[in-house]
Amino acid sequence: MALVEEDTRTAAPAGAGGQDAAVEVSGLRMRYGGTDVLHGVDLHARRGEVVVLLGPNGAGKTTTVEILEGFRARSAGEVRVLGADPATADERWRARLGVVMQSWRDHGRWQVGELLAYLARFYAPYSEPGRPRPRPMGELLETVGLADCAHRRVNTLSGGQRRRLDVAIGIVGRPEVLFLDEPTAGFDPEARRDFHDLVHGLADEDTTILLTTHDLDEAEKLADRILILAGGRVVAQGSAEELAARVPADAEVKWTRGGQRFVHSTPDATAFLRGLLNEAGDEVTGIEVRRASLEDAYMSLVHRHETGRAHEAAAAFTEEVR
Repeated sequence: MALVEEDTRTAAPAGAGGQDAAVEVSGLRMRYGGTDVLHGVDLHARRGEVVVLLGPNGAGKTTTVEILEGFRARSAGEVRVLGADPATADERWRARLGVVMQSWRDHGRWQVGELLAYLARFYAPYSEPGRPRPRPMGELLETVGLADCAHRRVNTLSGGQRRRLDVAIGIVGRPEVLFLDEPTAGFDPEARRDFHDLVHGLADEDTTILLTTHDLDEAEKLADRILILAGGRVVAQGSAEELAARVPADAEVKWTRGGQRFVHSTPDATAFLRGLLNEAGDEVTGIEVRRASLEDAYMSLVHRHETGRAHEAAAAFTEEVR
């Protein structure tokens, strides 16, 4: 499937979030030894916005998030989270963030409620008007679906319950910016649906959420905006619909007529269906229309980037041999 020419204007400059920007990143670079893993990443997120980072392993998603959290020092670029530079921000700033890492396995002998109450104490001095910290314990346990587990030891929880606890730890301080790194790994379908409701609820409270995931369906359900990273660069960004529209694929129309199933590809599904219904009318049933999806756009963009890098590497090798 071909991809339309990349529109570099989709890379938003720092400050694009305006006065309500919670996260502003411009020209972010990261180098490990002699290897660059981030190449001038630009990123912004407004208050209450859900931004999803997609990309293959090694694309730079986790490194980007760790820099924004203040856990890793960047090599170059400008970064502001809630108006502060994460590299030099203080504890009051950290109390305004929530972090859910890919895995966290400490304190196995603690009871769930005991652990959350202990962590909640660290947020109490940083309450602000309209945003009391920490979140009430009963509300917190109910929100993440652990109301019946308050007195259970952490090491007795199932994988899905353990992941719910990770989320509870991330939101106990009622964060203004919440970082979620593969948050639904190990969730069953019901828990995943509950988590999606939780994310939407937090966004309604004006919490900015940056989420990394490999689950394209999850990204499509949750994101106000999606950034696709490949090779340490933002290769595209936009809503799921905007990204899918960049794939110049015909729509696939399926329908049933006279007990037979038909499939037809067309560049204009609306015009085709109008003609079909004018011709056959009530004989046509079970109509389905499939247009290019987020998965189509993601695969095309990543494949294009990786193909381009392979060509560049081959050209550089050829030149070196000469």
